Amino acid sequence: MNSKGYGRMFLMEARRILVVILGSFLLALSLNFFLINANVYSSGFSGFAQLLSSIFKDFLSIDLSTGVLLFLLNIPVLIIGWFKIGKGFTIYSILSVIFSTLFLELLPVISLSDDIILNAVCGGVIGGVGVGISLKRGASTGGMDIVAMILSRLQDKPIGVYFLILNAVIIFVAGILYEPENALYTMLTLYVTTLVIDAIHTRHEKVTVLIVTHEAEKLKKAIHHELIRGITIIPVKGAYSNQEKSMLYLVITRYELYDLERIINENDPYAFTNIIQTAGIFGFFRKEGESMNTDIQETK
Repeated sequence: MNSKGYGRMFLMEARRILVVILGSFLLALSLNFFLINANVYSSGFSGFAQLLSSIFKDFLSIDLSTGVLLFLLNIPVLIIGWFKIGKGFTIYSILSVIFSTLFLELLPVISLSDDIILNAVCGGVIGGVGVGISLKRGASTGGMDIVAMILSRLQDKPIGVYFLILNAVIIFVAGILYEPENALYTMLTLYVTTLVIDAIHTRHEKVTVLIVTHEAEKLKKAIHHELIRGITIIPVKGAYSNQEKSMLYLVITRYELYDLERIINENDPYAFTNIIQTAGIFGFFRKEGESMNTDIQETK
């Protein structure tokens, strides 16, 4: 790679780190300024940590902050993610968890409004923006993102199923231990958060990618090396230029979008890429522990 390519990659990674830090700040802001004092709970591990903090404080008289519990809950998950998902994705998830914990500890826990609906909606919107921009840059907030990815690779079920299970537990426990109304407001927060994440990122766990390129062989090897996804290569011809090209057709998960973008920029920055939402697929889609069958998966 030439110096221009390295410079472009450095800028991409620097922007990615800045977005992860901003996402962590927004997540902490939604919790400390809106949700914690209102006893309305966030989604995923942050909501689980928030609920545990409330239980420790109200029933056991142990003062453990949401930030500390979020960090402790993520330690085993990040270790598993390092070996099961990949070092690149997990490194940025570690950064996200560290900065989320730091901001949760530094920002004061205050109430900007006594209106619980306003707190639920604002907390959901700000938290959703924080998670959404992190996912869009190929990182995550750790926790349930990583657990869901591992389970989805093993079972090939939608990632949203696992989020739904954990969030249902949070809502149920909040409704039993505290006011039932708090569980309803928590449902509102989770709904708003999901809408915002979908608007920023993509609501589909799998997407279809079409890449028109002059560097089909180079791209194919790079994608197989990092993502291990099946690719169909179709000969195409430019209508305006009359130049012979190739189109790479593949299906990936939404968490792999950023890595695919990086691979394309590294190997053919002039490639034309179209990303299509995929509602469902039939046939073979590689899960963890299964080998790639190039006879089935690849057509040239």
